[in-house]
Amino acid sequence: MIVRDDKMSRRRFLAASGAGALAAGLGGRAFAADMATIRQGYQTNMWGMPTYYLLRSGNLEKRGIRKFEEFAVPSGNLTMQQMVARQVDLGTYAGPSFIIGHARGGLVAIAVIEQVGKTTRVMARKELNIGKIEQLRGRKVANQTGSSIGNIFVDTIAPQHGLRKGDYQEVRMNVNDMVAAMAAKTVDAMVNVEPYNSIAESDGIATTIMNYWDIDKMPVFMAATPEFLEQHPETVVAYLKAWLDVGREFKADANKVANVIYTFYTSKGYKMSRDTFGSSLSTVEVDPGFPANLRSYMQEQAEILLKEKKIQALPDWNKALRPEFMRSAGG
Repeated sequence: MIVRDDKMSRRRFLAASGAGALAAGLGGRAFAADMATIRQGYQTNMWGMPTYYLLRSGNLEKRGIRKFEEFAVPSGNLTMQQMVARQVDLGTYAGPSFIIGHARGGLVAIAVIEQVGKTTRVMARKELNIGKIEQLRGRKVANQTGSSIGNIFVDTIAPQHGLRKGDYQEVRMNVNDMVAAMAAKTVDAMVNVEPYNSIAESDGIATTIMNYWDIDKMPVFMAATPEFLEQHPETVVAYLKAWLDVGREFKADANKVANVIYTFYTSKGYKMSRDTFGSSLSTVEVDPGFPANLRSYMQEQAEILLKEKKIQALPDWNKALRPEFMRSAGG
């Protein structure tokens, strides 16, 4: 955990004014004294790397946010659980995890940060010559149970190819442990994300059966606890302004972004060539905003989770999806 601090006191005079009035009240000015501490969660796979870059880019500080704590975990569903427990204020994960988090803890989506369908693949050990999902019948499949990609595989992809629960052996495992399990031949296939897919492919361990992009673009949400939104709307808008800065840097200064993120993985001991890393990073499409067609996509995801009894009722989207903060940020 890293903490950055400035010692100026907070004022909350805008807390009750709402995001719309906030935009006019700020008038483009940054009130560093008013900005709250951010407790930021993110996953250490490629989905979380835009957030990792945000924390190191200087854009938060530029927008007046000088104090944050970071909480890194292997998968976004773990960040969601931390937020439900109110240990973290902000975090990223895909639609299914967000819907479950909203059902359990009232979590609120304030932006879509990226689309990651290209980062997610179902892969099998190379020597097995498996090219279809149907061929996973009777096989051991590594899956991060409870994650968005795990739910989509179990609830959507496998049934579409005639595989019910029990037709394959689901081996519960964190995504960052799966490549080693494939190399050791303790599992036959994995449902995984970047950069682990590219590492497995470049090392000759696994081949791709399918990626998720063809069936789901997989928007990744930035979610917040409702208490944080209510108490610190000015911080939320400044935070989203920093995200818009990051989105521009991903497009305009890709080498700078890549260098920061590549350093993260090499510092953790991953042996990955720059070419492999570049291929992995290119699968993430970073474009912070709030797409107009989001409700229909989320309704479809929620209906699947309801059918599978992972939630008890469909969300009230007026409470779950809050685009006004991004509108105030200028998105």
